[in-house]
Amino acid sequence: MLNRYARALATRVFTPSARLLLRLGIGPDAVTIAGTLGVVVSALVLFPLGQLAWGAVAVGVFVLSDTVDGIMARSLGRSGRWGAYLDSTLDRFGDAAVFGGLVVWFARGGDSPVTAGLALLCLVLGSLVSYAKARAEGLGFTADVGIAERSDRLLAVLAGALAVGLGAPVAVMTVVLVLLAVASLVTVVQRMAVVRRQALALAPEPARGA
Repeated sequence: MLNRYARALATRVFTPSARLLLRLGIGPDAVTIAGTLGVVVSALVLFPLGQLAWGAVAVGVFVLSDTVDGIMARSLGRSGRWGAYLDSTLDRFGDAAVFGGLVVWFARGGDSPVTAGLALLCLVLGSLVSYAKARAEGLGFTADVGIAERSDRLLAVLAGALAVGLGAPVAVMTVVLVLLAVASLVTVVQRMAVVRRQALALAPEPARGA
Protein backbone atom coordinates (compact mmCIF):
# COMPACT_ATOMS: atom_id res chain seq x y z
CA MET A 1 0.00 0.00 0.00
CA LEU A 2 2.87 2.33 0.81
CA ASN A 3 4.36 1.78 -2.64
CA ARG A 4 0.99 2.62 -4.19
CA TYR A 5 0.78 5.94 -2.36
CA ALA A 6 4.43 6.68 -3.12
CA ARG A 7 3.85 6.06 -6.83
CA ALA A 8 0.75 8.26 -6.81
CA LEU A 9 2.70 11.08 -5.15
CA ALA A 10 5.62 10.67 -7.55
CA THR A 11 3.25 10.79 -10.52
CA ARG A 12 1.77 14.05 -9.30
CA VAL A 13 5.20 15.58 -8.67
CA PHE A 14 6.86 14.53 -11.94
CA THR A 15 3.98 14.95 -14.40
CA PRO A 16 5.00 18.56 -15.26
CA SER A 17 8.57 17.42 -16.01
CA ALA A 18 7.31 14.56 -18.15
CA ARG A 19 5.08 16.90 -20.16
CA LEU A 20 7.97 19.32 -20.65
CA LEU A 21 10.21 16.58 -22.02
CA LEU A 22 7.48 15.50 -24.42
CA ARG A 23 7.09 19.07 -25.67
CA LEU A 24 10.84 19.14 -26.28
CA GLY A 25 10.50 16.07 -28.49
CA ILE A 26 12.17 13.65 -26.07
CA GLY A 27 10.59 10.20 -25.95
CA PRO A 28 10.14 7.86 -22.97
CA ASP A 29 12.65 5.33 -24.31
CA ALA A 30 15.34 8.01 -24.38
CA VAL A 31 14.59 8.88 -20.75
CA THR A 32 14.74 5.21 -19.75
CA ILE A 33 18.12 4.74 -21.42
CA ALA A 34 19.53 8.01 -20.05
CA GLY A 35 18.36 7.16 -16.54
CA THR A 36 19.99 3.74 -16.69
CA LEU A 37 23.25 5.21 -17.95
CA GLY A 38 23.15 7.71 -15.09
CA VAL A 39 22.65 4.93 -12.54
CA VAL A 40 25.42 2.77 -14.00
CA VAL A 41 27.98 5.56 -14.26
CA SER A 42 27.16 6.96 -10.80
CA ALA A 43 27.37 3.56 -9.12
CA LEU A 44 30.50 2.34 -10.88
CA VAL A 45 32.40 5.61 -10.41
CA LEU A 46 31.33 6.93 -7.02
CA PHE A 47 30.89 3.71 -5.01
CA PRO A 48 34.34 2.25 -5.84
CA LEU A 49 35.88 5.60 -4.82
CA GLY A 50 34.23 5.36 -1.41
CA GLN A 51 31.81 8.21 -2.14
CA LEU A 52 28.87 6.24 -0.78
CA ALA A 53 26.68 9.20 0.18
CA TRP A 54 27.10 11.01 -3.13
CA GLY A 55 26.70 7.73 -4.98
CA ALA A 56 23.43 6.96 -3.19
CA VAL A 57 22.09 10.44 -3.92
CA ALA A 58 23.12 10.34 -7.59
CA VAL A 59 21.69 6.86 -8.15
CA GLY A 60 18.48 7.87 -6.38
CA VAL A 61 18.05 10.88 -8.64
CA PHE A 62 18.55 8.86 -11.82
CA VAL A 63 16.24 6.10 -10.59
CA LEU A 64 13.45 8.66 -10.65
CA SER A 65 13.56 8.40 -14.44
CA ASP A 66 11.54 5.20 -13.99
CA THR A 67 8.64 7.35 -12.86
CA VAL A 68 9.12 10.03 -15.52
CA ASP A 69 9.32 7.65 -18.49
CA GLY A 70 6.21 5.82 -17.29
CA ILE A 71 4.24 9.06 -17.13
CA MET A 72 5.49 10.00 -20.60
CA ALA A 73 4.53 6.64 -22.07
CA ARG A 74 1.03 6.80 -20.59
CA SER A 75 0.59 10.35 -21.90
CA LEU A 76 1.43 9.10 -25.39
CA GLY A 77 -0.74 6.01 -25.01
CA ARG A 78 2.33 3.83 -25.52
CA SER A 79 2.68 2.13 -22.13
CA GLY A 80 2.81 -1.35 -23.63
CA ARG A 81 4.96 -4.45 -23.70
CA TRP A 82 8.00 -2.88 -25.35
CA GLY A 83 8.30 -0.20 -22.70
CA ALA A 84 7.91 -2.75 -19.91
CA TYR A 85 10.50 -5.02 -21.53
CA LEU A 86 13.01 -2.22 -22.03
CA ASP A 87 12.52 -0.94 -18.50
CA SER A 88 12.90 -4.36 -16.89
CA THR A 89 15.95 -5.27 -18.96
CA LEU A 90 17.78 -2.02 -18.23
CA ASP A 91 16.86 -2.30 -14.54
CA ARG A 92 19.13 -5.35 -14.39
CA PHE A 93 22.05 -3.23 -15.60
CA GLY A 94 21.33 -0.67 -12.89
CA ASP A 95 21.07 -3.28 -10.13
CA ALA A 96 24.30 -4.94 -11.21
CA ALA A 97 26.10 -1.59 -11.21
CA VAL A 98 24.86 -0.62 -7.74
CA PHE A 99 25.77 -3.86 -6.02
CA GLY A 100 28.88 -4.32 -8.15
CA GLY A 101 30.15 -0.88 -7.16
CA LEU A 102 29.62 -1.71 -3.49
CA VAL A 103 31.41 -5.04 -3.91
CA VAL A 104 34.46 -3.28 -5.34
CA TRP A 105 34.58 -0.68 -2.56
CA PHE A 106 34.13 -3.01 0.39
CA ALA A 107 36.52 -5.59 -1.08
CA ARG A 108 39.26 -2.98 -1.54
CA GLY A 109 39.18 0.50 -0.04
CA GLY A 110 36.37 -0.28 2.39
CA ASP A 111 38.38 -3.19 3.77
CA SER A 112 35.33 -5.30 4.63
CA PRO A 113 35.38 -8.61 2.71
CA VAL A 114 32.30 -9.85 4.58
CA THR A 115 30.25 -6.84 3.49
CA ALA A 116 31.59 -7.22 -0.06
CA GLY A 117 30.52 -10.87 -0.07
CA LEU A 118 27.07 -9.97 1.19
CA ALA A 119 26.69 -7.33 -1.53
CA LEU A 120 27.59 -9.97 -4.12
CA LEU A 121 25.11 -12.40 -2.56
CA CYS A 122 22.37 -9.76 -2.71
CA LEU A 123 23.15 -9.18 -6.38
CA VAL A 124 22.79 -12.89 -7.15
CA LEU A 125 19.61 -13.29 -5.09
CA GLY A 126 18.12 -10.13 -6.62
CA SER A 127 18.65 -11.64 -10.07
CA LEU A 128 16.91 -14.81 -8.92
CA VAL A 129 13.96 -12.77 -7.64
CA SER A 130 13.57 -11.16 -11.05
CA TYR A 131 14.10 -14.43 -12.91
CA ALA A 132 11.50 -16.25 -10.80
CA LYS A 133 8.88 -13.73 -11.92
CA ALA A 134 10.00 -13.49 -15.55
CA ARG A 135 10.15 -17.27 -15.99
CA ALA A 136 6.72 -17.67 -14.40
CA GLU A 137 5.22 -15.13 -16.78
CA GLY A 138 6.95 -16.83 -19.71
CA LEU A 139 5.12 -20.04 -18.77
CA GLY A 140 1.78 -18.28 -18.43
CA PHE A 141 1.74 -18.00 -14.65
CA THR A 142 1.87 -14.98 -12.36
CA ALA A 143 4.32 -14.40 -9.51
CA ASP A 144 3.49 -10.90 -8.27
CA VAL A 145 4.25 -11.71 -4.66
CA GLY A 146 7.17 -11.29 -2.31
CA ILE A 147 8.49 -9.16 0.53
CA ALA A 148 11.45 -7.81 -1.47
CA GLU A 149 10.41 -6.18 -4.72
CA ARG A 150 13.09 -4.40 -6.73
CA SER A 151 12.09 -0.96 -5.44
CA ASP A 152 12.31 -2.20 -1.85
CA ARG A 153 15.75 -3.75 -2.40
CA LEU A 154 17.07 -0.63 -4.09
CA LEU A 155 15.71 1.68 -1.41
CA ALA A 156 17.25 -0.43 1.34
CA VAL A 157 20.72 -0.60 -0.19
CA LEU A 158 20.79 3.10 -1.07
CA ALA A 159 19.67 4.02 2.45
CA GLY A 160 22.45 1.87 3.87
CA ALA A 161 25.04 3.40 1.56
CA LEU A 162 23.88 6.90 2.43
CA ALA A 163 24.06 6.18 6.16
CA VAL A 164 27.58 4.76 5.95
CA GLY A 165 28.66 7.56 3.66
CA LEU A 166 27.48 10.09 6.25
CA GLY A 167 29.52 8.48 9.01
CA ALA A 168 27.61 5.45 10.26
CA PRO A 169 29.71 2.33 10.90
CA VAL A 170 30.12 -0.21 8.13
CA ALA A 171 28.16 -2.62 10.35
CA VAL A 172 25.01 -0.72 9.34
CA MET A 173 25.51 -1.69 5.71
CA THR A 174 26.39 -5.23 6.74
CA VAL A 175 23.11 -5.59 8.65
CA VAL A 176 21.14 -4.06 5.77
CA LEU A 177 22.66 -6.52 3.32
CA VAL A 178 22.01 -9.50 5.61
CA LEU A 179 18.35 -8.53 5.94
CA LEU A 180 18.14 -7.87 2.20
CA ALA A 181 19.64 -11.26 1.37
CA VAL A 182 17.16 -13.03 3.67
CA ALA A 183 14.22 -11.06 2.25
CA SER A 184 15.31 -11.82 -1.31
CA LEU A 185 15.60 -15.53 -0.58
CA VAL A 186 12.16 -15.55 1.04
CA THR A 187 10.75 -13.76 -2.02
CA VAL A 188 12.18 -16.41 -4.36
CA VAL A 189 10.60 -19.16 -2.25
CA GLN A 190 7.28 -17.28 -2.15
CA ARG A 191 7.21 -16.95 -5.93
CA MET A 192 8.13 -20.60 -6.45
CA ALA A 193 5.34 -21.64 -4.09
CA VAL A 194 2.77 -19.48 -5.89
CA VAL A 195 3.76 -20.85 -9.30
CA ARG A 196 3.68 -24.40 -7.97
CA ARG A 197 0.12 -23.94 -6.75
CA GLN A 198 -0.91 -22.56 -10.14
CA ALA A 199 0.81 -25.41 -11.97
CA LEU A 200 -0.81 -28.06 -9.78
CA ALA A 201 -4.22 -26.45 -10.27
CA LEU A 202 -3.81 -26.88 -14.04
CA ALA A 203 -2.57 -30.46 -13.85
CA PRO A 204 -5.13 -33.02 -15.08
CA GLU A 205 -6.73 -35.09 -12.38
CA PRO A 206 -5.72 -38.77 -12.38
CA ALA A 207 -8.23 -41.13 -13.92
CA ARG A 208 -10.52 -42.76 -11.39
CA GLY A 209 -11.60 -46.38 -11.48
CA ALA A 210 -15.21 -47.29 -12.14
